[in-house]
Amino acid sequence: MITDELLDRWQAGFADASLVPYLGPGALHDVVAQTHGGAIPATGEALILAMNKGQPMAPKLMYEFPRAAMNVELKRGRSAVTRFLDATYGATPWTRAALHDWLAEIAPPYVIDINRDSQLLETHAHVPHLLVQGCARIGGTEWRFRLYAHDGDAYTAITPEQADPALPVLFKPMGSALPTPSYIASDADYVDYITELMGGFAIPPFLKQRRRGKRYLLLGMRLDRDSERMVLSDIIHGAAGDPAGWALIAAPTAKERRFCARLGLALVEATVADFLAAWQMTLAAA
Repeated sequence: MITDELLDRWQAGFADASLVPYLGPGALHDVVAQTHGGAIPATGEALILAMNKGQPMAPKLMYEFPRAAMNVELKRGRSAVTRFLDATYGATPWTRAALHDWLAEIAPPYVIDINRDSQLLETHAHVPHLLVQGCARIGGTEWRFRLYAHDGDAYTAITPEQADPALPVLFKPMGSALPTPSYIASDADYVDYITELMGGFAIPPFLKQRRRGKRYLLLGMRLDRDSERMVLSDIIHGAAGDPAGWALIAAPTAKERRFCARLGLALVEATVADFLAAWQMTLAAA
């Protein structure tokens, strides 16, 4: 349940930049295609069905999107997965998520978004910022990210040394279609990315400094799949406070409860829609 006390704490955290939004698939719960009205595939199951033309795959592959993507990659090549994600998130026009309108209002200086869509980038289309885009299995560099600076008009690829750490930072660890397509999708991608994330090569040095002592508000994140749990654990390394953050999960499983307890995250049994409604009521009453 979202209480007035929690809302006050979150508002204070956003005001002093100590609280970081961490967006999961549920952040896009209200997004549909502008052409046919179908919901955006954001959850693992929805992505698998969309990738397989609406048909379920074998039960062991339906468990998690990286498994299904690995199966497609082995059969048809990595480019087949990339083409699917490009078509889904780069070529299909989607309606606006209410949560992204909220983000535009509060303008946090650091946002983490594990979805592969481009709405977070569109929210900041006219605001100078830095974009950290996850990548995997690339040669010629020790890093597992692409870094871009946006001047309020367009993106330019930069090195970590060129980054202005005072700018707002958008972190898309699982990649995005824009400005250049890059995705963490298959098991092989995740193994490479998580290995380098644990080794410190998937996060720019300036961001490692910025994240120290932050708290996190998980919005639309289920924590019952290993890949997403491992990514989360490493990205929020250095979180501090009691609690170190909050996870909004309606009807959490025992596995999710144990995981949150281990990371010091407080569970709030609510949805993204519940959060937005409570936030708007608070503003209306102010």
